[in-house]
Amino acid sequence: MITAVLLFLITLVFIIWQPRGLQIGTTAVTGAVIALILGVVSFHDVWIVTGIVWDATLAFIGIILLSMVLDEIGFFEWCAIKMAKLSRGNGQLMFVYSLLLGSFVAALFANDGAALILTPILLAKMKLLKLNTKTILSFVLAGGFISDSASLPFVFSNLTNIVTADYFHIGFLEYFINMIVPYIVSTVVSIFVLWLLLRRDIPKKVDLSLLKDENSVLKNKMLFKFSWIFLAILFVGYVIGDSYHIPISIFALGGALIFLAIASSMKVVKPWLIIRTAPWQIVWFSIGLYVVVYGLKNAGLTDYLGIIIKDLVAHGENVAIVGVGFISAFLSALMNNLPTIMVMDIATGDVGHQALAYANIIGANLGPKMTPFGSLATLLWLHVLSQKGVKISFWQYTKFGLIVTPPVLLVVLLSLII
Repeated sequence: MITAVLLFLITLVFIIWQPRGLQIGTTAVTGAVIALILGVVSFHDVWIVTGIVWDATLAFIGIILLSMVLDEIGFFEWCAIKMAKLSRGNGQLMFVYSLLLGSFVAALFANDGAALILTPILLAKMKLLKLNTKTILSFVLAGGFISDSASLPFVFSNLTNIVTADYFHIGFLEYFINMIVPYIVSTVVSIFVLWLLLRRDIPKKVDLSLLKDENSVLKNKMLFKFSWIFLAILFVGYVIGDSYHIPISIFALGGALIFLAIASSMKVVKPWLIIRTAPWQIVWFSIGLYVVVYGLKNAGLTDYLGIIIKDLVAHGENVAIVGVGFISAFLSALMNNLPTIMVMDIATGDVGHQALAYANIIGANLGPKMTPFGSLATLLWLHVLSQKGVKISFWQYTKFGLIVTPPVLLVVLLSLII
């Protein structure tokens, strides 16, 4: 147990620290190789882990590729300008609309899409509108929170969703039916709590005269219009694929490559540039880190968690749902949500209550917001912001996360029960 825990902690520190630009995938694979050498895991364990995460990882790559192409044609910038103009200069409405846009992007393009693609666009627009630093910080913090709290409704909305759905063999429609209410509740409650906390820093009026026409940012209007149809067709594909138990990555990655080919044929994007800059390190990161985490399972960590979860179940399923959600949330905040989701999937799987799988997802999606290192998306998001001149300190972020996350998490878990 000591060896497995130390190896995991050292690997995690290097993933967060990234000394001299060390890639996260390289660190994770190095940790996995050391785990093999030390006997913490076996080659058979590596095969098991690959079987668990391959679909989730390839689906995630597909979603990011699709997001990158849409971003290149001006899709997200069009949405951001449209959102601002719909507010008619009302600062309070703009705040709410920006969060609704964030929840929409998080649902359809995953939390990373919302955090890494939408955030820079919104930040640029806020600077263009000459909003003060406090206001910009409020919008940015709120947008970062909603990107994770709203990544619940679809299997593809978060990497944690895909991993858990695959592990418990939860179909696309079954997942959606069980999580649509928690998604709506999470979005509404998040917006209310964020507004309550940040309302003093939101201006009453915003001068929109500096914004350009939304259609002027589109590289190809015909492709933009087609993209909405394509997204609808892709969604139908997910539903049909669910009926035939086709892996979600077939549609996510396949759809992204088809759309990339269409955009390339219309000379809107450079396909090899998109493919080269896609986050391929995520593939090695997922497999490598999960191998290291599987060492914790072999050392007995999941057995200890299983005992705690069984004790919660003994007090009733409702107590277990809330308990598992908060355990997953705090573990995600302390040791990152990707290793947490796998450890908790194994622990809850041994108990046999599928409702706990959904509670685990909710905890793993919202819990990371309590610390800057709770999720990979947050680390990348903070890095992007620092490059844009927006500095958020460790304590500033943690204080904000600890105030907002627990009440939102509790209400969302209660909505799952209901």
